[in-house]
Amino acid sequence: MAFQNQRLCDRKKGGIGRRALFKCMGATDDDLDNRPMIGIANSWNELVPGHVNLRQIAEHVRKGIFQAGGTVAEFGVIGACDGLSNGHAGMYYSLPSRDMIASSIEIMVQSHRLDGLVMIGSCDKIVPGMMMAAARLDIPAIITVGGPMLGGVVFDNRKSDLTSFSEAFAMQKSGKITEKELFQLEDLVTPTCGSCSFYGTANTMCCLAEAIGLSLPGTATIPAVYAERLRASVDAGKAIVELTKNEINARQIVSVESLKNAARVLMATGGSTNGVLHLIAVASELGIKAEAMMGILEEVSEDTPHIAKINPASEYNMEDLYHSGGIPQVMKEISALLNLDCLTVSGKTVAQNLENHNSPHKPDRKVLKTMDAPFNSSKGLAVLRGNLAPDTAITKPAAIAPEIRTFTGTAKTFDNEQDASKAVLGGEIVDGDVVVIRYEGPRGGPGMREMARVMKYMYGVGLAKTAALVTDGRFSGTNNGCFVGHVSPEAARGGPIAIVQDGDKITIDIPNSTLTLHLSDEEIAKRFESWQKPARKHTSGFLSIYEHLAESADKGGVMRAPTVSL
Repeated sequence: MAFQNQRLCDRKKGGIGRRALFKCMGATDDDLDNRPMIGIANSWNELVPGHVNLRQIAEHVRKGIFQAGGTVAEFGVIGACDGLSNGHAGMYYSLPSRDMIASSIEIMVQSHRLDGLVMIGSCDKIVPGMMMAAARLDIPAIITVGGPMLGGVVFDNRKSDLTSFSEAFAMQKSGKITEKELFQLEDLVTPTCGSCSFYGTANTMCCLAEAIGLSLPGTATIPAVYAERLRASVDAGKAIVELTKNEINARQIVSVESLKNAARVLMATGGSTNGVLHLIAVASELGIKAEAMMGILEEVSEDTPHIAKINPASEYNMEDLYHSGGIPQVMKEISALLNLDCLTVSGKTVAQNLENHNSPHKPDRKVLKTMDAPFNSSKGLAVLRGNLAPDTAITKPAAIAPEIRTFTGTAKTFDNEQDASKAVLGGEIVDGDVVVIRYEGPRGGPGMREMARVMKYMYGVGLAKTAALVTDGRFSGTNNGCFVGHVSPEAARGGPIAIVQDGDKITIDIPNSTLTLHLSDEEIAKRFESWQKPARKHTSGFLSIYEHLAESADKGGVMRAPTVSL
């Protein structure tokens, strides 16, 4: 068969100029005449711990591509670290970077007409952006991840990780640990490279890429420092060439049914609330309306048992899930709920992958339960609705103690994360409070920053089970306590969260999927009479574009061009 690049390089059809440009970079006639041109979109950099090993991953992917008969064309992709950008203005850029990543990959592939694509990433917005690109481009595509880091020293009765610092900082401020003990953690909590060891957004999305079928089975949870990670990368290189030869494109893999499988895995494992944002965003690339994808998420939350507990829901980290069989074992356990006919990048169906899965590791039932004896019968994540969130809000029962899954408290309102953090550390938040943080949504932030530090500070000062947090911002997958995010409409769009006042009563009712502001419709309408839409915060730079084009959280926070009548 003639591949696209091969046709474009046909001398008799005007391809001599294209050949010359490739040849000046060292390409041979064999590279151009007999092999598919496979792109490697590599987000390697020296700023992100989950990406610092991706150069080595790429070398092994290249080896696989060449062994299987392909020609390699590697290019770079941006990647920001949520850990390094947290707590300052850098966090405004994190979610917007996802759309930039998808678009940059689109530009490179379309500009150069590549035959297939391996995307290498690991972290919070990079993998979702790559998933969006795969669905948008609809060419043969595989996502290969760098793997999670190993857990750190035991701290507060569990293996520590990067987020232990926020908890420890608040503990030190409240006199529970010394400054020396706090500083000692610096060398002990992140012992290896890789995506952070807890089940946050980074590892959630790596797992969902596998559940959708865009990554080879069993690869999402292999630790970054294991040799198996490198062998899996060679396999990915071989697999993309086979997909290209067999003309299996991304949209034969990414579908409503495979997204539903991913939603099941998200619920079963109690993944990051950000998984909701990203699945909706990927669905939008297929033309699936946000309301339809949110409906799927609501549906599966009600009847998918929560069978895996990983930090922050327990003391177990990603390496423990790997040693319990990883995502294939999770999917085996809930196979009765899955569409097993979905095609995957292995060239086989989900059913065939699960049948062939022979992990040497037996499930640790403290980490991974069965459908018959789950941790909970439903709602690893939950979609809430009510007069405070008419267009939905998202929470994570998997990381919330059962006794506070219904919580009524008194509002204390803040218009940004920084003020809320100061209030927690300054002792202004007390038992029974509901911290309300608004104007942190996709447009209001802009960029929908994580409210992770506020929750970690609340945990550190002892408020994790006695106070709650509600926001139109989002959370890190490592948060625990009583929290609700993604409140839609956001404050900047005139959502009811904008008119909440100190002293108002709010009820979070996860069992009944509701979020209620205890005010009459008349009082809410009256308050809106004096509310003014805030001015835009940016008039130049990328954030000004995102602020202008960003959809709300219930629509995935994607950038969408406004409809213009000509």
